[in-house]
Amino acid sequence: MTDRVGDRAASQTARMVAAFRGRARAAYGDICDDPWAAALAGTDGEGLADRYLAVFPNMVIYMAVRTGFIDGLLRTYCRGDLAIEQVVVLGAGLDSRAARLRLPRPRFFEVDHPSSQNDKMARLRTIAGYPVDAATFVSCDFEHQDFLVRLEEHGFRRDRPAFFVWEGVTYYLSEDAVVATLEKVARETHPGSLLVFDYVRKKLVAGEARHERTAQMREMVAGLGEPLRFGTDDPLPLLYAAGFRYVRTTTFDEACLLLTGTYERSRELRFQGLALASCTVPSTEPAATRD
Repeated sequence: MTDRVGDRAASQTARMVAAFRGRARAAYGDICDDPWAAALAGTDGEGLADRYLAVFPNMVIYMAVRTGFIDGLLRTYCRGDLAIEQVVVLGAGLDSRAARLRLPRPRFFEVDHPSSQNDKMARLRTIAGYPVDAATFVSCDFEHQDFLVRLEEHGFRRDRPAFFVWEGVTYYLSEDAVVATLEKVARETHPGSLLVFDYVRKKLVAGEARHERTAQMREMVAGLGEPLRFGTDDPLPLLYAAGFRYVRTTTFDEACLLLTGTYERSRELRFQGLALASCTVPSTEPAATRD
């Protein structure tokens, strides 16, 4: 994996994530309904998921919450009376939001490394009925190409608001790479654009969490070629420095309570968070927060 936005070339973790999305649909279909995930994962992804469950037994609910939370944001901000007309999935991996959400207004762009995208297209060709035309596929060698330039070459407009989904990527990058991407979105796209991403806390990356299975989880993803590299306990300073002026953070425990009505400390979801950011206050916020 290169030190860029999300070069998950033919990524094993992407296949594992797809497998967990499929399992999340079976267990929590009301918040994570991905009918394509299991087929995209394949037997290799399912095998990786089995191994990962041994070290992180709450991965299914974790994936359901992550997927459902981001889906909810997309449904909120891309509804007909708002201005978001473009959705960009950075480091898309085996994401299928363009196909399964079928939001009527925005145009979906999936950006990924050519190797990863070729792997996905090969898998899609084996799935009957998958609406491949639901997304515009943008291959990008993040090591040598500017992802915004590549997007523009495929019809993306910087002068129009966009919703950037950066899911399951930041913790595999260096802090410099994370900051560079934040700055690019904040400074080179429409100020009304939004960015959502997930992150993990520093102690998880540093291996300072108490439980032995946390170390085993770190060792497993490192063995798949994608070691954890970036963590933050509070992304607000980084986001502010990049140019964002609206930031909303949510812990996975909070998101889980919101979506499932449950909380269990033993799930160990307190080490993960989600952030939504924009350079302006979104119009869905109460008027009092914008005055």
